Amino acid sequence: MLTFEEAARRGADRVGAEVVRLAAQDVRGMLVPPEFEEAFYRSVNLPEQLGRLFAPINPRRVDEDVLEDLTARAEALIRTSFLMDDAVQIFYRALGNAGLGRGAVHVRRPGLLSTEEAQVMPPGTAALQAVKRLWASDWAFGAVLVRLDETGGVGLDARPTLIFPGLTGTPDPVMADALGVGTAWVNETGLVGLP
Repeated sequence: MLTFEEAARRGADRVGAEVVRLAAQDVRGMLVPPEFEEAFYRSVNLPEQLGRLFAPINPRRVDEDVLEDLTARAEALIRTSFLMDDAVQIFYRALGNAGLGRGAVHVRRPGLLSTEEAQVMPPGTAALQAVKRLWASDWAFGAVLVRLDETGGVGLDARPTLIFPGLTGTPDPVMADALGVGTAWVNETGLVGLP
């Protein structure tokens, strides 16, 4: 896990263009790399469990009632599965190092406004739970239905997760104009998004 400043040194092709833009504006935050999410999935055998769970779904003829039940079960599976102790400790240390170990934070995927919020106190359990809720939202009915329509399957690749200080940002056209970008999101701490 890296602060935005550390992540930006790795380049946009590895960490995403938004992280590089945020780091250039000295935005405080943390990048949880896709490898962390992938390790979580593998450590508790989620790919196999999710594969078995969604086996009854025929992508060419989706029974939405069945899918709705399965997606609710998949979301619960993600939320209730545990990260390994070492991974949890690494997360807590990184959160503290990024200055996000206390107070309000919000968690989102790069380029997306949909967030999970948490009120964090050391060691950072609330932030970790917000990350897991965000990951679980990838298995919501609408998200799975879109993947079925677009790819013919329910699977997805791990993606970066961003953690910011403060509550969810909102679009700010004045800030976007000042920075010469199409969209900028701000919250009570300042700039928190340049998708």
